[in-house]
Amino acid sequence: MEHDPTILHHTLAAINKDAEIGKNVKIGPWVTIENDVVIDDGTEIGANAVIMSGTRIGKNCKIFPGAIVGAVPQDLKYAGEETTLEIGDNVTIREYCTLNRGTRANYKTVIGNNCLLMAYVHVAHDCVIGEHCILANNATLAGHVEIEEYAILGGMTAVHQFVRIGAHSLLGGGTLLNKDVPPYIRVSRYPASYIGVNTIGLRRKGLSSEKVRHIQDIYHQLFVTGGNVSQALEVIPKLIEDTPERQLILDFVRESKNGIVKGLRRRR
Repeated sequence: MEHDPTILHHTLAAINKDAEIGKNVKIGPWVTIENDVVIDDGTEIGANAVIMSGTRIGKNCKIFPGAIVGAVPQDLKYAGEETTLEIGDNVTIREYCTLNRGTRANYKTVIGNNCLLMAYVHVAHDCVIGEHCILANNATLAGHVEIEEYAILGGMTAVHQFVRIGAHSLLGGGTLLNKDVPPYIRVSRYPASYIGVNTIGLRRKGLSSEKVRHIQDIYHQLFVTGGNVSQALEVIPKLIEDTPERQLILDFVRESKNGIVKGLRRRR
């Protein structure tokens, strides 16, 4: 490709002539950018990163050395169909992350605006990550995982395929997750269990103490009183005031296809 003075690429970078690259994009040495790639303005790509076909990267992203972005799915059913990996604005992708594009199931993998993916994170095919999420070092997502906004996954977390993780939830480091995580809660231990409401995170996001207590009351009925999920879904509307938070929690639990995490099992 001819040199564009608004693209600050190193002479040792290999950039396909058909890649669409915006203004003020910085590309380090030994970077490979394949065809059918779109990179928006102000993004920085560190040395040895590989941006593969089908990748769409938003504005002001930072991709650190060694990341492999937009590789084909590690799915034996993938038959070469044209799919994408879509990354929003202001996303940070640290060293050696591996991010795969979609399969014919959804035709895309999506990472929302303002996310932070720390070193060695793996995002498999057809995952959808909402805005403002943080995945700490070595967090691993199997295919079709859905993560809602402001969720945080601790280091070494492993998430089974098709699992859904609710907004503002917090997963402790080393969590092995094969059930859905409702919004606003903290999950840890093995098997993955509810250990409380994410009170600190919610207060940092501006929720009042009254709203936090309201959420705690809902989850007390769901996880602590001793009844099963079906019983809790009947009791909560009768005992607890209707609010957007209550409706979000009840809708999430009712729509869960995997079942939700269990309450904390206390040792005798």
